[in-house]
Amino acid sequence: MVIKWTTVGTYSWAVPSGVSSVRYLVVGGGGGGGTNGNTGAGGGGAGGFREGTGFSVSGTPTVTVGAGGASNSNGSDSVFSSITATGGGTAIANGGSGGGCSGYNGNTPGQGNTPSTTPSQGHNGGLQYDNRHSGGGGGASANGVDGASGKAGNGGAGLSSSITGSAIVYAGGGGAGNDGYYGGGNGSGGDGGGGAGSGGYPSPGSPGTNGLGGGGGGGNYYNTSGGVGGSGIVVVRFAIP
Repeated sequence: MVIKWTTVGTYSWAVPSGVSSVRYLVVGGGGGGGTNGNTGAGGGGAGGFREGTGFSVSGTPTVTVGAGGASNSNGSDSVFSSITATGGGTAIANGGSGGGCSGYNGNTPGQGNTPSTTPSQGHNGGLQYDNRHSGGGGGASANGVDGASGKAGNGGAGLSSSITGSAIVYAGGGGAGNDGYYGGGNGSGGDGGGGAGSGGYPSPGSPGTNGLGGGGGGGNYYNTSGGVGGSGIVVVRFAIP
């Protein structure tokens, strides 16, 4: 049997009689895309991705589905019992996956939780090339792509899970927005629900996909807003004895 929680909020799940362990997938809310004045802005990082089998359950464990972050805001954590998938970072901020670098904000992208969490939750954001070509947000399986001459960085790819019965990719990073004045390509969202960066003034960055924890795309010129991150998901799979 498979149970999915996709609506943002906190719940209690009554473990069915005879069930003592489950397979789980927990994905945090994606970070919102960055906004950074007269320059392309970094993509939001994907929500953290946690998956495992044989996890012991009893009673009524808590389930929380994390919301995606607004523009310039981190996503919220998703939780199943003692398992936490950290919300994604916005531009240059740390999170489940880190946000990409934005122009004028320095060249230190947001850091994902890979170094400190087992299993790893995500990857770092990409570097900016200059003040007009920012980095993409990190995804569950890859760093955000660095900005390059004439091109904002793409979001990092997510990870596939078949816990629901079919393979679905979750937690892709958001693409960076281009400058919007000098031109250049915007970054595409990473596979797994990442939103694309803004392609030109006055368009905002695209949102991440709800239920996949994708990062929002970066905004651009004149503080055009970044896309909202996608909400997370919690899934459990188990056999009824």
